[in-house]
Amino acid sequence: MNQSAPALHIRCQMQQPIVVDISLQVRGFTVLLGVSGAGKSSLLKAIAGLLPAQVSPYGDSAVEQRPIGYLPQGYALFPHLRAWENVAFPLPRSAHRHTDALALLQRVGLEDLANRFPSELSGGQKQRVALARALARKPQLLLLDEPTSALDMATRDEVLDELVREVCEFGIPVLAVSHDPHLAMLADHMAILRDGRIVQEGDPGEVFARPRDVAAARLLGFRNFLSGQIAGSEHNSRLQVAGSGWQMQAGWQPGLSLGTSVQLAVRAEDIYLQETGATHCCPNPLSVQVKACRKEGLSMRLYLEGPTLLEMLLPRQQAEDAQIAVGDFLKVCVQPRHVQIIR
Repeated sequence: MNQSAPALHIRCQMQQPIVVDISLQVRGFTVLLGVSGAGKSSLLKAIAGLLPAQVSPYGDSAVEQRPIGYLPQGYALFPHLRAWENVAFPLPRSAHRHTDALALLQRVGLEDLANRFPSELSGGQKQRVALARALARKPQLLLLDEPTSALDMATRDEVLDELVREVCEFGIPVLAVSHDPHLAMLADHMAILRDGRIVQEGDPGEVFARPRDVAAARLLGFRNFLSGQIAGSEHNSRLQVAGSGWQMQAGWQPGLSLGTSVQLAVRAEDIYLQETGATHCCPNPLSVQVKACRKEGLSMRLYLEGPTLLEMLLPRQQAEDAQIAVGDFLKVCVQPRHVQIIR
């Protein structure tokens, strides 16, 4: 999305308040994903110079001299200052401060709200004012701390689309930290932070498709895990994986030999009902029993007992047509391409 922005290599070592030792490529719009308490916010503060750490580049500069724009969680706007005054705060004192602040607000689409106080702005509008204030520093790197945390679900996608578009237009490398996988899906580049280090990094499509371990898979939204061994292959296009009382096909991966122990990860939304009387063969049929179910918006989440405990998310139409109840026996299926092998 932000391919015009140059790549930036960040190196940070921090001991307090949490041990973090990372080396990360920031390419365009980069998202660092991690659970709460992983040290994401502390990492941004360290890069910005607000916490003691060894940082490269910028580590030799004082906080006020670092060419970094920083949007903290909650945006930290001054409540007693109008929108334009918040944006103008980091600008040098001159006769052009007001004009320069309005120009930045115009770039984020808020020039008409320049005289409003933060209490008169929506969450998305506050975020854009904070973005304009961060850009007033003319940064070489923009840091975003949990940019989705203050947004409601109804406006999250719209505000995020606008935010990503705006930061891309400025052509500045962006490092956003979040626990929200949805934000990582919008990134040019992503990494997973765990125990103070980067455990996986790459293109979001590749990382989401091939998590390296169960912890990463859980963070990325996988809910079903089966332990087994490689039992064979089919024309070098699929792998046969077998466990206790079950066998499944998964996409081919090089370097896996017969008998290798692996875990399979499957998303709840990738398990689907096998149609009664269907003429096509299901490649991975599973016989399960419904142990519990609950409505989840317009969908229904089923908790199934099968080769292991499984979760299945039925879309609205299937849930209405199937009339599923606790205790029902079902035939479900998952496509081999949706079965991810974790070594």
